[in-house]
Amino acid sequence: MDTITIYHGSTNIVTPVFGEGKTYNDYGQGFYCTENLEMAKEWACSQDSDGYANQYILNLEGLTILHLNEPQYNILNWLAILLENRRFSVAEGLPYEAKQYILDNFLPEYKSYDIIKGYRADDSYFSYARDFISNTLSLKDLKQAMMLGKLGEQVVLKSKRAFESITKGEIIPADRSEYFARYCKRDRLARENYKAITSHSFSSNEIYVIDLIRGGIKNGDPRL
Repeated sequence: MDTITIYHGSTNIVTPVFGEGKTYNDYGQGFYCTENLEMAKEWACSQDSDGYANQYILNLEGLTILHLNEPQYNILNWLAILLENRRFSVAEGLPYEAKQYILDNFLPEYKSYDIIKGYRADDSYFSYARDFISNTLSLKDLKQAMMLGKLGEQVVLKSKRAFESITKGEIIPADRSEYFARYCKRDRLARENYKAITSHSFSSNEIYVIDLIRGGIKNGDPRL
């Protein structure tokens, strides 16, 4: 498939410009989209206002794509990229050491790719990552938590070549009376289900971040 249709949810009609945007998003500076129209509409209305799902046709021919949900990658590769780009404070001691360990051992080479596809981490999802490096959430539970709200994959345009490969499509209105409620419901259910995950007792059979460090577990380790 040489082309895909992607959407960017916003309160505005957006013409993407290479080199603009926040540098501390999940995968760094880029243009963040989804292949799911309904999800784009939810994010367009996430501030309780009407918005738009801006549609684009992306020509993939000749573009390099890092797909973090493919089998050769694991959730710690995704987490390492998140930890490098998101702005947040880390407590002294284990959380700080854990962050450095994950960055040193699980950070893939990602900056040269034209496109990155992978999990989307809104604020509640980012709290799951924080809990993992604080040793209060197991690796198994982190994987499960990432699927709770079913945010799906995001498609991030990173390079100038990627920006030059999109064509604007339709501007699709999103009504806050419908999609803000959907956004809130998805977030609420994800938080409720996360509480259920974290309510069970500590399991000595599961891998926690301290086990990564003590066991010298690195990328490609069969214990993962």
